[in-house]
Amino acid sequence: MRRSELVRTLERVPSFADPDPALEQVVTPSEAAAALLGAADRWDGLAGRSVLDLGCGTGRLAIGAALLGAAPVRGIDVDGAAVARAREAAEQAGVSVDFSVGPVAEAAGRADVVIMNPPFGAQTRHADRPFWERAFALADRSVYAFALADSRTFIARRAVERGARVLEVGSVPWTLPRTFPHHVHRRVSLNVDLWAVRMGSDR
Repeated sequence: MRRSELVRTLERVPSFADPDPALEQVVTPSEAAAALLGAADRWDGLAGRSVLDLGCGTGRLAIGAALLGAAPVRGIDVDGAAVARAREAAEQAGVSVDFSVGPVAEAAGRADVVIMNPPFGAQTRHADRPFWERAFALADRSVYAFALADSRTFIARRAVERGARVLEVGSVPWTLPRTFPHHVHRRVSLNVDLWAVRMGSDR
């Protein structure tokens, strides 16, 4: 699938019906999602790889992975309404994804590749840390994720502690539209990094 086609397909995945600011429920920009999936495909070849999307929301990353041939693909999110939307979106996209409801900290079942867009900690400090800990625990091969640029030291340190190595890290364009009542501006540009981390097993 060409990147332009992937972006158009991901654009059709709906956002949250009633986004919760406490959960930082904002949609992953389709271009950024395509960049993450492209990195995963470039480094790992997603076709035939098992993939787990932590905090999948309405399913944009998980559905994109399935479109690129990953299988089986799973997604987990604490918000049942978001998971219901993800299931509908996967059906409309013609892909198979096993979505479940539950806290990321309790996610089980290993996968070749873990993908995620965790909360950035705008509402709750260090809200992203349980996501990273679970990703490092469940990924057999690689982790691909977004994070604010000021989290670089923490993520790099945890990767080293896990015996992993950073394949690449770099900024991605990220514009956040007004989503919650406390947002003042129509849109804000954020300094967001895309991470690709190879776990120590290197399988």
